[in-house]
Amino acid sequence: IPTPDEEFVEWKKKKSEALAYLTPALVTISILTIAPIIFTIIISFTDYSLYSKGNINFVGLENFTSVLTGNLRPIFLPVFGWTIIFAVASTAGCFLVGLFLALLVENPNIKERAIYKAILILPWALPVTIAILSFQGLLNGSYGQINTLLLNLHIIKEPIMWLTDPNMARFALIMVNIWLGFPYMMNICIGAINAIPTEYYEAADVDGASKLVQFFKITLPSIAQTAWPLIISSFAFNFNNFGSAYLITNGNPARTTTQFAGYTDILASVNYKLITVSGKYSTASAISILIFILLAAITFFQLKKSGQFSEVN
Repeated sequence: IPTPDEEFVEWKKKKSEALAYLTPALVTISILTIAPIIFTIIISFTDYSLYSKGNINFVGLENFTSVLTGNLRPIFLPVFGWTIIFAVASTAGCFLVGLFLALLVENPNIKERAIYKAILILPWALPVTIAILSFQGLLNGSYGQINTLLLNLHIIKEPIMWLTDPNMARFALIMVNIWLGFPYMMNICIGAINAIPTEYYEAADVDGASKLVQFFKITLPSIAQTAWPLIISSFAFNFNNFGSAYLITNGNPARTTTQFAGYTDILASVNYKLITVSGKYSTASAISILIFILLAAITFFQLKKSGQFSEVN
């Protein structure tokens, strides 16, 4: 039987071994995650910019008031509204398309289900940046293949200005985002559907429930229970989906009222422009903190209302 001293030595040895394994990860997280967060919070309360030249002053909440109630308010509020629309439409579209396709490919009467699944997963398998950039050419108003196809099929009579008309550019951006994201939701729905016990449907058939009633009473609630937290995380991702918003349209068409934000810019791409084009590091930091607060509040509210925090008996 080991003595208390020997047990303490053994515990200390195991603790040292664990710390040795954790240290590289802790150092990496500290340098790449924690330090930038702290730096962002600090400079959001200063006037730090590209032209500071080492002369940095503490300005308190001035950057935040400038964004919410000051001269940047006319930029922030319209972009914030479009960001919400973009995130909600992209998330809802991805889920609905993914759910519809999951129900189709999980039909036991379809023998080629594996082939269809492999084809439908392709948008998710492609490198995102390459796929997004390819849509710049496909959506071109003059020589884009989408316009060419629609003209040849006589669906439209003249080319659609996908990237220069504000409304069409926003619509195209949402459609591209749905195309890129539906395979993820389809896989989630397929997994949730396969996890539903067949006894539920057998009991519903005995009770005379129609397929539509079974979908709304069995399938959809079961999928929602599994998919809801992932839908919320997908919303948070789309809220900050810089790639789709910037790489396809570069935030254009441009607004006549400001140089900082175009009609398709979301908050993340506006932040990028504030840093790279105007060098307004302090303002961009303040917007980053506001984005975090907004996302945290929206996510907490959604999780709370969906009962994800409730204990399971």
